[in-house]
Amino acid sequence: MADTASLQFVSPYAFEAMQKVDVARLAALSDPELRLLLPCLVRMALCAPADQSNAWAQDKKLILRLLSGVEAVNSIVALLSVDFHALEQDARKEQQLRHKAGGSNGESILVSQLQHGLTLEFEHSDPLRRLRLALSELLAIMNKVADSNGEFFLKSSELFESPVYLEEVADVLCILQAELPSLLPIIEVAEALLHVRNGEWFLCLLVANVPDSFSEVCRGLIKNGERQDEESVGGRRRTEALRQLCQMNPSQALNIRAMVVEECHLPGLGVALTLDYKPDMADEAVSPLVSYVSGLLLGTNGKVRTWFSMFIRNGQQRKRESSSVLWQMRRQLLLELVAILPRSRSTHVPNDSDMDSESSSGYSGLREEHVVKASALLRLYCALMGIAGLRPTDEEAEQLLQLMTSRPPATPAGVRFVSLSFCKLLAFPTLVSTPEQEQLMVMWLSWMIKEEEYFESAAGVSASFGEMLLLVAMYFHSNQLSAIIELVCSTLGMKIAIKPSSLSKMKTIFTQEIFTEQVVTAHAVRVAVTNNLSANITGFLPIHCIYQLLRSRAFTKHKVSIKCIARLIRMFPHNYIVSLKDWNLPPLESLSHVIAIDLLSWKDDLITQVPEDWIFRQLCETTTPLHTQLLPLIDVYINSILTPASKTNPEATNQPITEQEILNVFQGLAGGDGGKVRSQYTITTQLLILYYILSYEEALLANTKTLALMQKKPKSYSPALMDQIPIKHLIRQAQGLQQELGGLHSALLRLLATNYPHLCMVEDWISEEEVTGTLPLLRKMLLTSSSCKYSQIQLREAFQNVLSGGLRLLRILEHLTLLSAGDLIPYAEALTASMGLLLEDGVSRRILQTVNKLWMVLNTVMPRKLWVMTVNALQPSVKLLRQQRYTQNDLMVDPLIVLRCDSRVFRCPPLMDITLHMLNGYLLASKAYLNAHLKETAEFERQAQTVSNLGLSGQPDTPEVTREELKNALLAAQDSAAVQILLEVCLPSPQEELQLGGGGGADSLLRSVQSAPGIPMRKQVGDTGTGRGAQGEREAEGGLLSDLREVQCLICCLLHQMFIADPNIAKLVHFQGYPQALLPLTVAGIPSMHICLDFIPELLAQPQLEKQIFAIQLLSHLCTQYALPKSLSVARLAISVMGTLLTVLTRAKRFAFFMPTLPCLVSFCKAFPPLFDDVMSLLVQVGQVSAADVTTKARDIDPLIARLQYLREKPQEIPLSEPKYSLRKRSAEELGGADPDVQLCYQIEATFMDIISSSTQAL
Repeated sequence: MADTASLQFVSPYAFEAMQKVDVARLAALSDPELRLLLPCLVRMALCAPADQSNAWAQDKKLILRLLSGVEAVNSIVALLSVDFHALEQDARKEQQLRHKAGGSNGESILVSQLQHGLTLEFEHSDPLRRLRLALSELLAIMNKVADSNGEFFLKSSELFESPVYLEEVADVLCILQAELPSLLPIIEVAEALLHVRNGEWFLCLLVANVPDSFSEVCRGLIKNGERQDEESVGGRRRTEALRQLCQMNPSQALNIRAMVVEECHLPGLGVALTLDYKPDMADEAVSPLVSYVSGLLLGTNGKVRTWFSMFIRNGQQRKRESSSVLWQMRRQLLLELVAILPRSRSTHVPNDSDMDSESSSGYSGLREEHVVKASALLRLYCALMGIAGLRPTDEEAEQLLQLMTSRPPATPAGVRFVSLSFCKLLAFPTLVSTPEQEQLMVMWLSWMIKEEEYFESAAGVSASFGEMLLLVAMYFHSNQLSAIIELVCSTLGMKIAIKPSSLSKMKTIFTQEIFTEQVVTAHAVRVAVTNNLSANITGFLPIHCIYQLLRSRAFTKHKVSIKCIARLIRMFPHNYIVSLKDWNLPPLESLSHVIAIDLLSWKDDLITQVPEDWIFRQLCETTTPLHTQLLPLIDVYINSILTPASKTNPEATNQPITEQEILNVFQGLAGGDGGKVRSQYTITTQLLILYYILSYEEALLANTKTLALMQKKPKSYSPALMDQIPIKHLIRQAQGLQQELGGLHSALLRLLATNYPHLCMVEDWISEEEVTGTLPLLRKMLLTSSSCKYSQIQLREAFQNVLSGGLRLLRILEHLTLLSAGDLIPYAEALTASMGLLLEDGVSRRILQTVNKLWMVLNTVMPRKLWVMTVNALQPSVKLLRQQRYTQNDLMVDPLIVLRCDSRVFRCPPLMDITLHMLNGYLLASKAYLNAHLKETAEFERQAQTVSNLGLSGQPDTPEVTREELKNALLAAQDSAAVQILLEVCLPSPQEELQLGGGGGADSLLRSVQSAPGIPMRKQVGDTGTGRGAQGEREAEGGLLSDLREVQCLICCLLHQMFIADPNIAKLVHFQGYPQALLPLTVAGIPSMHICLDFIPELLAQPQLEKQIFAIQLLSHLCTQYALPKSLSVARLAISVMGTLLTVLTRAKRFAFFMPTLPCLVSFCKAFPPLFDDVMSLLVQVGQVSAADVTTKARDIDPLIARLQYLREKPQEIPLSEPKYSLRKRSAEELGGADPDVQLCYQIEATFMDIISSSTQAL
C-alpha cells in the first residue's frame, strides 16, 4: 500500500504508553507522535473519571499540562461539546431512510445539500457539521459493506483521501466512535475503513485511541477475512492492515498469528507476522519461520494442513512477485539454508586425490551447531514439497542438494541429519537431474557406507543410518517399493505421496552399483545386536534389517553362514583387508563392507542357517518398554524354521534355538514352576523366550500337514524342558507390566489358553485376585523380620508332630500365610510331602484349612509342579511303600490317577477341595495333550499309511474322522468316569448311613437334602481346637455341617462347572445312570441339572427298562426343583410313555417298572396340579390291569377297583386321619406279600393316597 507510505503510524512505544496510561512515557513522545493520540487524551482529561484516587488526579494534571501547549486540542474540545444524543437520533433516522430507499444516495438528514465538494464543506464547517459530514460518509460506507455480500470494493471518498485533512478527519472519526459506540461498533467501523484509501492508517489511529479494543478488532477482521488472502485485493488489504496493527503492538503478534491458525483464514498474514517477528533472544537452532511453517504442515490438525497447503499451491500459480508473502517466505528460507552450508560448493566432483585430502581440507564439513537447524530445514522442505506441493526452483534444488550431501560431525544429531538426507533423496529423486549431481550422490552414499561404523561408535547411538541403508537395499532387491515408501515416510515423520515409478533410478543405483544382493546378505550378518533394546530407542536398528532378511529368506537363499562370519568379525573388528588362507575362503575386501562373497564354496562344516544365535542374543539384550519389532521378528523367525525358502530346496530352513540356550535363560528358576527368579536375564527376555516356545509349538502343530508332505518333521521341545519353565509365574509377572510389554501379555494369554488351558482356569484367576488384593498386602505389612525365620526342616518336624504339637504347626502355617506367593515357593515341597499326615483322626480343622489356603497361594505361581507333588503325596500307603511316583506326563495321559488317592481324602473337605481342583486341571490338560498329539501324528501317520498302501489295492486309508472320533470318545469316557467316581464318593458308607438315619441311608439322604433350603457353604470353618475325630457328634445328628455334606457340596460345584462347559458330559452320565439315592442330591446340588430336560425324552425312548425307570425318577425330582413349562411338557410325555408301556410289558416287567415309578407320579402332581386327571386315569388303568391278573388267580380284588374309582371321583371325602401306609401294610400281611400283582395294586392305592394328601395339604 504505497498510498500510506508517507503517513506516520503510531509507534510501538506510544501504543504501549497508551495501553498502560504511562504519563511519563506519553510526555516523552514527540509532537507528531502525540498528535495521533490527542482524541483519547483530550477525552481522558475532560471526562469525569471512574478512578477517584490521588494518583490518577496527579496523572490527570500532567496530561492537562501536556495538552496545554498543543493547538489542535481546541478543535477536539469543540468536537466534544456537541450534543451527541441529537446527533445519534438524526443518524438513526438517516439509516432508516436509507434502508427504505434501498441504499440509494438520495436525501440525507445528517447533511443537507452540499454547495461545494466534501473537502471544502469539511474545511468551512463548524464542529457539529464536521461530525455530521464524517458520520454520513462513514454510515454510507458501512451500509454498502453490509450489502456487498462479501465482495470487495474500494470506495472513493474525498474526505478520507485528502492528505491535508487526514488528521482532522481522524480526530472526528475517533470522537464519533468513542461517543456513539452503539451506532458505530468498532468492528464494523474497522471493516468499513478497509474499503477506503488510507484505511489502515485510520484503523491504526482508531485502535491506538481505544487500545483495549486491539484484540477484538483483530479477531473480527480475521473472522471476516478470506481463507486465502493473497487471492484478492481485499485479502491483501486486510492482511496489510492487520500487519500494521501488529507492528504497532508487536507483543500481540504471536497471539494474532494463533487466531489466524485457529480460524484458518489469511494464511499470508501468519507468514508475514512470522517474517516480521523479531524475538528478544534469538534461537540459534531453529528460526521462527521454520518452526511456524513446520508446525502447520507437520501438526496433527488436518484442516490446518490442508488450508496452508492450498496457500502454497495457489501462490505458485501466480507470477513471481516480490511483494508476495509466499515468495518472501521462500527467499527467507533459502537465505537460511545458504547460511548454514559449510562453504561455497559446486557440483564439481572431486577425484580420488581430492577424497584423500578431504579430512585435511574440511570439505563439506557441516558445523556441529548447524546440524539441528539443517535437519529442521530438510524436514520443512520435505513437507513443503511432499504435502504442500511446492515446486523448487533451480536455485533451491541446487542448494538443497548441496545441504543434503553435506557431511556432518559424528554426533546423534549428525546421524539423524544423514538419515533425513537419505530419505529426502528417496522421496524426491528429481532433485538429482544432471550426471554430475548423480555422481555426487553416489559418492555421498559410498561415504555413508564407509563411515557408518565410525558414526555409530563415535555418536554412541544404537540406531545408525547403516541399518537404514541395508534395509533399503533389501527392499530394492525384493522389489518392495511400498515398504521403502513407508520407511521414508516413517523416518521423515510425515505422509508423502511417493510414486513407486519415481524410485526406478535409485533402484538401479542401489542394486547394481552399491549393494548387490549377496553383499546385502553378507553385510547384514556383521550387524551387532542392540544393547538394552527397548521402545525408547527410535530409528532403524539391526533388528529391522534381520527381520526383513528373515522375511525375504535371504539368509537361507544365499546360504550365508552367520555364526562363521560373526566369528571372523570378532577376530578382525577393524576395517583391514585380511587374508583368510587358513579358512580356504575367497579373499575379502573389507569386513566392514563385505563385497560379493560366494559362500557356496566354503567348508562343509559352515552352518547355513539364519542367525538363531543373533536372534537369541538380541532377545537376551532387551528391556522394557518392549520394542514393537520383537514379536514380529520372533514370528517370522519361527516361520523360517518350519517353511523352506523354496520348494526345490526343502532343507533351506533355519534351526530353532537349542534347549540348552533356553534352559540357560531360566537357570536361576530352580524347580520349574516353583523357582524364584534369580537369573541374570531380565523378565523381558524370559517372557520373550516363553512367547517363542509357545508360538513355535503352536506353529508346529498348525503346519503339520505341510511338513508331512515334505517328509520333514522338525523337532519339538521336550516335555522335560517345558516342566522347567515357570509359565504361571512369568504370566503373573507380565500381568503387572502390561503397559511396558505392549501386546506381549495378551499374546501370551492367547497362547496359554490354547496350549495350556489348565493354567487358565477361571477359579485360578479369581483366587489370584484374592492373593494379590489389598487385604493380603495389609497382612504382609504386619510381617516382622522374625516371622520369616521358619525353615523347611522346622515345617517338616511340625508336620510329623501334628497330633501332639498341633499348635506349633498352626503357628508356623499362620506365619507362612503372611508371605507372598514367591516367598512361599521354598516351602512347597515340605508342605505337599506332609499332606498325608493330615489324614489322621484328630487333626485340627483350622490346620487343614490353613494348608488349603497356602496350597491355593502356591497354585498361583507353580501349579504344574505343585500338582505332581500333591498327587504323589496323597497316594495310598501301599503305593507309597512301593515308591510309585507319577510324572506330569502320566497325569496328563490318565487324569483319573488323581482320584486313586487315599480314601480318607474323600472325607476331608479341605484336601478334597485341592483334589478336585487338580482333577479339573488335569482333565483340561488331557484334552489339550490329546488334541496336540492327534495333530502332531495324524499327517505323518497318514503319509506313512499312504506309502505302505501304494502296492495294495482295495485298502483305503483310514479316514481322519475316525481318529477324531476315537479321541472324542476317549475324552468322553475319561470325563464320565471321573463324574461317576465322584458321584460314588457322594454315597454314604455303611457307618455313615447308620449315623445319618439308623440304617436308612437313602431315605435319610433324601430327607437331609429336601430339608435344606439351598446349597450349604463350600467350606465350613471349624473350631481351632476341635479335631476331625470330635466331629462324630455333629455327623451323628445328620446335619448340614458334616464332612460328607461338605464333600458333596464341593463335588456338586465341580460337576456344575463340567456340565456347563460341556453339556454332553451330563447327557452321557445320565444315559449311563447312577444310584437313584443320589438323585435328590444331584438335582438340588447341581444348578445346571435343568439341562437334563433336553434329553429326557431321548432317554425315555431307550429300549432298556432300567434307563426308562431312571429317566422317570430323574424327571420327578426335576419337576419338583424346576416347575417350568418345559418340565410340564416332558412330564406329560412321561405319563404317556408309562401308559404305553402298560399295554406292552409282561407281568414281571410291569411289576419291575411300575413299583419304582408310581411314587414319581406324586411329584408330578405336586409340581403340576393340571396333571391330576391324567395321573388318576393312568393309576386306574394300571389298577385294572393288575386287578385282572389277580382275578385270574381266583382272588377277589374288585373292591380295590371300586375304591380307586371312588378316590378318583370324590377325593375330598377321604378321611386322612388314618396313616396312609396302614392299608398297604395290613393287606401285605394278610396276603403274605408273595404276589407281585397284589403288591402293585396296593402300591397304586398308596400312590392315590399320597397324591390326595399332597393336594389337600397344598390347599
